Amino acid sequence: MARRGTLDFEGAGVCRVQQLQYASSVNAGEVGRAEQWSVGTPADDAAAVIEGQSAVVDAVLAANRVFVAVASNALVGLKPEVTLPQFRTLVLLEQHRVLGVTQLAEELGVVPSTASRMGDRLVAKRLVRRSVDPTNRRQVLLRLQPAGRELIAESTRRRTTQIAKLLHSIPDADKQRLAEALTLLVAAAGR
Repeated sequence: MARRGTLDFEGAGVCRVQQLQYASSVNAGEVGRAEQWSVGTPADDAAAVIEGQSAVVDAVLAANRVFVAVASNALVGLKPEVTLPQFRTLVLLEQHRVLGVTQLAEELGVVPSTASRMGDRLVAKRLVRRSVDPTNRRQVLLRLQPAGRELIAESTRRRTTQIAKLLHSIPDADKQRLAEALTLLVAAAGR
C-alpha cells in the first residue's frame, strides 16, 4: 500500500515534501542505518501491520513527514548549503568525534566510495577535516570542523523554533501525552 501526499510546513519558509511513499528507502536511511531499518515492498509492509495497528503506523508515518519537512526547512539558506544526507554525516561525526570512511559508510548504509565522496564534498565546504590514521596509513579519518559544529547548532536552533511553533497549536493537556508517545517511539528504536 503506497500512499502519496503533500505536506506544507510554514515557518522561516515553506518546505514542501511531495509524493512521499510509505516504506521508502530515503526515509529509512534518514532515520537510521539502512540495514536496521530495511523495509520490504509496500505490500509486504501492509501485510506486516498487526490488526488494529494501521492507525498507529499511519500516524507515525505522517509525523515522520513532518519531521523530515522541519529538518529540510532548517537547512534552507544555511551557508554553506548542505543536503540532508550531508547533514546526517555531520551529525554522525559530531556523535562519534572521528570516523573512518568505512565506518561512516556502515553508519550511512552506503558503500565506502559513496562515503568517501560525501567526505570530499564536506571537506571542500570546510565543514570536515580529513586525515590519515597514524596507526593505519591506509585508513582515512574524518573529523568535524568548528564550522560543521556551528552549522549543526544553527540547524538545531531553527528546528527548535519550528517545533515550538507546531507545539504552540497543541492544547497543553495533549503536550504531555505527545512527549510520552514520542519517548516510547525513541526507546523502541533503541536511540
